[in-house]
Amino acid sequence: MRFYKNQHEYYCGIDLHANKMYVCVVDSFGEVVCHKNIDTEEDELLKLLEPYRGKVVVGVECMFCWYWLADLCREKEIPFVLGHALYMKALHGGKVQNDRIDSERIAMLLKSGMFPEAYVYPREMRATRDLMRRRCFFVQKRAELLSHIQMTHQQYNVAKSHSRDLKHACNRVGLSAAFEDKSVQVVLDSESRMIAHYNVEVLALERHIKEATRKVAKNNLDLALLKTIPGIGDILGLTILYEIHDIKRFDTVQRFASYSRLVKPERTSMGKSKGGGGGKIGNQHLKWAFSEATVLALRNSPRAHDYLKRAERKHSKSKALSILAHKLGRTVYFMLLKQRAFDEQKFLTA
Repeated sequence: MRFYKNQHEYYCGIDLHANKMYVCVVDSFGEVVCHKNIDTEEDELLKLLEPYRGKVVVGVECMFCWYWLADLCREKEIPFVLGHALYMKALHGGKVQNDRIDSERIAMLLKSGMFPEAYVYPREMRATRDLMRRRCFFVQKRAELLSHIQMTHQQYNVAKSHSRDLKHACNRVGLSAAFEDKSVQVVLDSESRMIAHYNVEVLALERHIKEATRKVAKNNLDLALLKTIPGIGDILGLTILYEIHDIKRFDTVQRFASYSRLVKPERTSMGKSKGGGGGKIGNQHLKWAFSEATVLALRNSPRAHDYLKRAERKHSKSKALSILAHKLGRTVYFMLLKQRAFDEQKFLTA
């Protein structure tokens, strides 16, 4: 975990909400010089910070509406720090908690050098990254509908649907006719229409993503490197690239693996294990991407499949898949860092 340790004359902590924000400014001695609840308006915030411009740093806890504040600070050349919500335990403890107290705690954490930093994703790529996340959400919803159709057939022991690839429209024709109950027919017909709609929307999003990303030369080079891995195509490769943004922001491969949720957190005290925890800290989208890439690599590489079988002799199947996903994540880190193509021989023997 990284902490913001830069020194300033003033430290501004903001407890941010959709309509209101509590602003607290403290000086280098810890004395509160400004404490006010204002509307989430750019002009009001700039007016409040005007006496401290050039000498103040702004800190806010990471939550859903921080985008505009980060962009405003960048535009006005005000240092901005985003706090990692899961690490900011000091905000969530204590007997009394309210917006006024939280804003002061944020300012004091900044001053003390104990403010846990989260990555401020750049504005230029943020919208495309969020679009790809939304596409993934639509794909997952489509998969839920497909799974429910299969489950319905299994519940009634009717014509095994799992032998047909239901993502193709031709295989969904007449599915409801196998059932006598009208309610079941209505459910299946409705789900089939929703799947068809999701197919149209996902295809449109993918076309836009490819068009928006191919104009960036670095995207094309890094994507070409990732596509040398068996099973990784345009969309999955772009998802990995946009979630990473810049591989050089990770000092070590261990930090990258931790950020990607590819390693299991460990807690110990006096040499004794205190159980797991912290599993939600990291990037869930990268975790999904590497899990998906691992399955596709197994489907497209017989040698990777053989490696998995050997790992299953020592571990369970789920553990073996996790090991392979970890290896793939480490490989992607060094591929992007050193600008080298995928080497299957080295990957399976490392």
